[in-house]
This record gives sequence, structure tokens and C-alpha cells, in this order.
Amino acid sequence: MGIEISILRADITTLDVDVIVNAANRSLLGGGGVDGAIHKAAGPELLEATKELGGAHTGEAKMTKGFNLPAEYIIHTVGPIYRNGTKNEANLLAECYENSLLLADDKGLKTIAFSAISTGVYGYPLEEATEIAISTIRKLIPTLKHVEKIIFVVFNDEIKDIYETIYNENNG
Repeated sequence: MGIEISILRADITTLDVDVIVNAANRSLLGGGGVDGAIHKAAGPELLEATKELGGAHTGEAKMTKGFNLPAEYIIHTVGPIYRNGTKNEANLLAECYENSLLLADDKGLKTIAFSAISTGVYGYPLEEATEIAISTIRKLIPTLKHVEKIIFVVFNDEIKDIYETIYNENNG
């Protein structure tokens, strides 16, 4: 049985999945964009839980409960700030997806939803980031034991079209 991969236009905080992946900052204490929305929707318990994690390095992934979210867990990963591709950004971004997916699989989780890591205020070019996300996930699929469904969550049709185009180009 293969792993189902989908691209969904949705609010990641509303998804009933085992785990969502938060594009967090190094403190893990909340911020803007998706990170802020996740912290707001999960409730104040999330801030208390992330304080106990002690922050994270770029590319690292750490997990908390989902608290008030439909998702049981949240994986917090810190994407790279894009600096013209000259500071190992591609490898660090790939590590975000790899470490998050492997953490979910190690915990026996079946469904995981990813936000578009580093493509907001961190400035990673969307097409390049999407290529890295999809190729990293596809490379890891043969090693997964528990994950059955992977969702790339986007917030508008333009981003959804880019994800679908890149996914279809890499799926053929």
C-alpha cells in the first residue's frame, strides 16, 4: 500500500490529522503567520509546552501536544531564513521536512500536514522551497513504517497551483 500525498487549500489549524508541522522561529514561543495562528488556535497551554522545549536550531524538529487543535500533536521546525541560497538554505530546509517526517513516523503517527516552511517572512522562493519539500518527502517514503498520508497545506489557489505543478512534474 502506498502513501497518499495530497495538496490542500485549508487552514492548517482546522485539520483533523495526527500531527501538523509548524514553521516556527528558533524560540518556538510563537510568532507571526502560520506560527502565530497555530499558537492562537492551540491555546495558552502550547506556549507553556514550547517553553519547556528550550528552543530549536534551524532544521531541527520538536513535538508538543496539539492542545485545542483537532490535530493530536504539533511538530515545530525552524526553517532557514533565505539569504540568496548561499548559506546552506536548501539543506537546512530539507532537514526540516526530513526531521519532521521521521519524528512523526518514529512516534507511530499516520497522518501529517505540512505548512510551506520558510516561504513566508523567511523569504524562501516558493518554487524552490516546494521542489525541496516534495523531493525530500518522496525520497523518505520508502523508509516510512507508520505514516500513511502526507498533506501539503496551502492558503491560496496560486500556491496550490505551484505545488500541484511541481508535484506532477516530479511524479512522472
